[in-house]
Amino acid sequence: MTREEIGELAAGYALGSLEAADRARFEGLLRAEDPEAMAALREVEGTLADLAAATPEPPPAAVKAALTERIAEVPRAGRSPDPAPASTRRESAVWPAMLSGALAAGLAAVAVGWSVSATYEKRLDALVHDADQLRAELRSQQAVIAILRNPATQVVALSGLAPAPTARARVMWHEKAGGVFVATGLPAAPAGKAYQLWAIAGGNAPVSAGVFTVDASGAGSLAVRPLPGVTTVSGFAVTLEPAGGLPAPGGEMYLLGKP
Repeated sequence: MTREEIGELAAGYALGSLEAADRARFEGLLRAEDPEAMAALREVEGTLADLAAATPEPPPAAVKAALTERIAEVPRAGRSPDPAPASTRRESAVWPAMLSGALAAGLAAVAVGWSVSATYEKRLDALVHDADQLRAELRSQQAVIAILRNPATQVVALSGLAPAPTARARVMWHEKAGGVFVATGLPAAPAGKAYQLWAIAGGNAPVSAGVFTVDASGAGSLAVRPLPGVTTVSGFAVTLEPAGGLPAPGGEMYLLGKP
């Protein structure tokens, strides 16, 4: 068997593309520790490893697993492969002398194709995600600007009470557009707890305007939706409640303010 034939068998063996008869021939060489067969297989494995190392992104997991399993597979000593019946045995086609180089180039093209495709898909997903976030932020900013420009908007300042005397907050409220709440100086809420904003409308029961948390500096914010049945508010308050909020205030009050 010529060196070129051994190289062709090694390439096909590493990729799992050999027919049963050719696979049996090559595995026989490996069991016999034929130096040319072992060197050819190592060369193909090295080429595949170099391709994998050179690509910025790995190929799909299923393809990578299949290649890894094929490359790492070593025939067990003493195991005799089932030979194909003589009637079905087919000789391998005669490949060009430069098959190994062409195969490596082809593998490189496939690997690079996978890499480029995966990279661009990830970048496209990231760009779409960023664009969605920017659009959402723009809509939020436009809503805030519209509220501030509206002469019907109420601005309510809230002062800290005994649990947080240095805390401060402000609510910009419009009955149709909703509003924006910002606070500073609040202590971190205990586990399982959160702050809840309440709108006070005349002598009616307080209406929940949402639940929020604060960061390490004690700052928090909340986009307030229009509140059904609430037109003009007579004040806002903040209490500490269970994390999901309650339909009516039950916890200690931290902030209170009137227009």
